[in-house]
Amino acid sequence: MAPNPESLVELRHLSFGYGERVILDDISLSVPRGKVTALMGASGGGKTTILRLIGGQNRAQSGEMLFDGQDVTPMNQQQLYAARRRMGVLFQFGALFADLSAFENVAFPLREHTDLPEALIRDIALMKLNAVGLRGARDLMPSDLSGGMARRIALARAIALDPELVMYDEPFSGLDPISLAIAARLVRQLNDSMGLTSLFVSHELEQTFAISDHVIILANGKIAAQGTPDEVRRSTDPLVYQYVNALSDGPVRFHYPGPTIEQDFGLGVAP
Repeated sequence: MAPNPESLVELRHLSFGYGERVILDDISLSVPRGKVTALMGASGGGKTTILRLIGGQNRAQSGEMLFDGQDVTPMNQQQLYAARRRMGVLFQFGALFADLSAFENVAFPLREHTDLPEALIRDIALMKLNAVGLRGARDLMPSDLSGGMARRIALARAIALDPELVMYDEPFSGLDPISLAIAARLVRQLNDSMGLTSLFVSHELEQTFAISDHVIILANGKIAAQGTPDEVRRSTDPLVYQYVNALSDGPVRFHYPGPTIEQDFGLGVAP
């Protein structure tokens, strides 16, 4: 089957697991070009695993993992590095280099992957910092930054090489309401202004649904629902309904499976 030109990323009948534990079971999905796509679902459902498969850190055990029409799975190291230079990644909690300033963190990929003169690297790094509102924080060290600021510096680093795809691993985790709103707005604004394709893992419903064009919910190694935020909200699937309405009980049970109350406490058992 020919690649879909409207999708930058495609998973086709892809399966992956660790040993006998199946994480993704014959799933197919597309990440549309130029759009913001959210990956959601209960913890352990394979969301971050999909990001790792796209970047080639994990390799599909069956099926295809297409990036811009090319299967990542059989790529050699040189091909994989070339593909990765077209991707930017915002790791959970930022993962800044602790001994480098904010400016040096953003300049790092430019120095590592280009032969640009230092004056141009300086200008690009400052422009990326300005895009996230932190040009004035260029000289601060990561230890001097708040959690929200660190995440924004990491985002500036992720877009330093003008990637086609930016992947975010839980960009809203642990942020206060103001920082969360800023981070969500930046994902949307940078996607549109820079012509990016954005794919992010999130558990935060309100902001995720507000900025996303496409939402995919994973459950039990399969795709439980996908579509626009409104389409996903209207899903009649019991698990999706429980998830989007933050219900404490449903297909995902409050009580972990085990012996009954009667069995554990001897209730109703004659002496």
